[in-house]
Amino acid sequence: MALDLYIAVLMLVLGVIYGYAKPGKENRVAILKKAILIGIIIGVIVGLLISFIAPEVSVIKATIGATIGILFIVVIFALFFIVGTVIGDALESKKKKPQKTEEKK
Repeated sequence: MALDLYIAVLMLVLGVIYGYAKPGKENRVAILKKAILIGIIIGVIVGLLISFIAPEVSVIKATIGATIGILFIVVIFALFFIVGTVIGDALESKKKKPQKTEEKK
């Protein structure tokens, strides 16, 4: 299987663990915003590295291309993580609910 599938499954499992271990609901919008910011930063860095390694490629084209590509990948993996936090929160809420037992007298 492809490496990206393993990473996606890993992100899903990490999201479930994070959602289950951290009490309360997670701020999923903040997680997505952080992922977008990280994707942009890594994309710009990779684009600049490409433009220095391959001088025939313009700096602007390399930076924009790398930023779009890496941002897309990071957001996809963040969505897997967010789905994992939803599953983890559901497991946490099931565990925390008190069991209703009826005592027969």
